Amino acid sequence: MRKEKLQNDMKAAMKAGDANKRLVLSLVMSAVKNKEIEKRSELTDEDLTSIISSEAKKRKESVEIYEKAGREELARKERDELAILMEYMPEQVSIEDVRLEVRKTINELGASGSKDMGKVIGAAMLKLKGRADGQTVSRIVKEELSV
Repeated sequence: MRKEKLQNDMKAAMKAGDANKRLVLSLVMSAVKNKEIEKRSELTDEDLTSIISSEAKKRKESVEIYEKAGREELARKERDELAILMEYMPEQVSIEDVRLEVRKTINELGASGSKDMGKVIGAAMLKLKGRADGQTVSRIVKEELSV
């Protein structure tokens, strides 16, 4: 299970003196512990992916904010943390694969316009969970339904 890998990697980062990796993994482990307390049970790999994805999304948003504010040193720190988190995410699919999955979902649902956007995004995200960014899926659905 990936939880053990996270714990072992955090211990290894402590021993190696990698403060940044240790910090990122300890934040993830804290979120995992909180979720376990909330659910009152062990988390599945899907739950772990969801937590890591959420942490990654926070870093991506921070990078954008820091870059707009001209704070490159802070943006770099967030990118480094994001890179650490991405090691624990499932392999990300390419834009072309996302587009193919969205097209397949549109055909399955019989979607025909912007009124069906929410249905298509929801269904596509279920299929691509953890393997594609929600903003990317949303953008591609919008492009495909407006054609």
